[in-house]
Amino acid sequence: MTVEASIGDLQSIRDVDQLDDLLSTPTPGVVDAFAKLDGDLIFLGVAGKMGPTLAWMARRAFDAAGRSDRRVIGVARFSSAGSEEWLRERGIETIRSDLLDPGTLERLPDAPNIVSMFAMKFGATGQEARTWAMNAYLPGLVAARYRGSRIVAFSTGNVYGLEPVTGRGSKESDPPRPVGEYGMSCLGRERILEHQSRALGIPMALIRLNYAVEMRYGVLVDLGRKVLAGETVDLAMGHFNAIWQGDANAMTLRAFGHLASPPTVFNVTGPEVLSVRRVAERFAQLLGRPVRFHGAEAPDALLSDARKAIHLFGPPRIDADRLIDLTADWLMKGGPTLDRPTHFEARDGRF
Repeated sequence: MTVEASIGDLQSIRDVDQLDDLLSTPTPGVVDAFAKLDGDLIFLGVAGKMGPTLAWMARRAFDAAGRSDRRVIGVARFSSAGSEEWLRERGIETIRSDLLDPGTLERLPDAPNIVSMFAMKFGATGQEARTWAMNAYLPGLVAARYRGSRIVAFSTGNVYGLEPVTGRGSKESDPPRPVGEYGMSCLGRERILEHQSRALGIPMALIRLNYAVEMRYGVLVDLGRKVLAGETVDLAMGHFNAIWQGDANAMTLRAFGHLASPPTVFNVTGPEVLSVRRVAERFAQLLGRPVRFHGAEAPDALLSDARKAIHLFGPPRIDADRLIDLTADWLMKGGPTLDRPTHFEARDGRF
């Protein structure tokens, strides 16, 4: 059985070590892409929820492609205990740095490949100025500093507006309609990066992610924990998209093979439009708990159409039904979670 097939057939994830291994296992497509990728790779803002396993996947892809001489470097403040050591143990060099501090970018090493991951979402309400500095001002500085590099930059599906739940969601070519300071600042990031890409000839890709999930964090964990705790499930944002974080990692790294100026844009999410009600009812069945709902489903939701990325990179290895089953199993056996609600249910763009 191939690695791809074994991941798709998972019945249970044993522990955090196996989970991190699965999230960072490079697909054959990633290994092929990294065999052709010249030079070292820097991750800016590596210490978030997705960064560590993404950086480890990159390290493993270089090694599998016979390019072990390539450096993978992670830059972050590393305010959470253990994250820097975790990366170093896996062959990723680390640099402690606050990217907003004057002079910081100039002191970072050169590299021909950059993944830009830093952002501010939670706590944006009440800290609007810092949100715009992180999400729009800093990306412009990064692009100027690394004008001779190739850049893959994370964005978000929050740059879109709410779409009818009867459709597939927003396409990359749809005009943005962000709601709230966070979404608007992320659109600001995209506009600044597009300007720098055009003006400086920087090959780029923008990754509009919506939403990556794993067993410790994400929309499915939010819903599963509510059902397990007997809490009421709000139906206002009654539909959503989700993708296994390991698949989102793989699509992000494969984007290095599809850079352009102006930037190529990819919606990265799963192909399904998922119903909050149906997902919660499935969790209730799997967890042996009743489920209570509040409110009613709106006719629209924040949804993204990922057919472009799926056409290029292939479908996610783990579908939504399997993700729900794996999440329920993890919660039932008391697996750790990050205890960071996604607030995906917010319809007013306030996070």
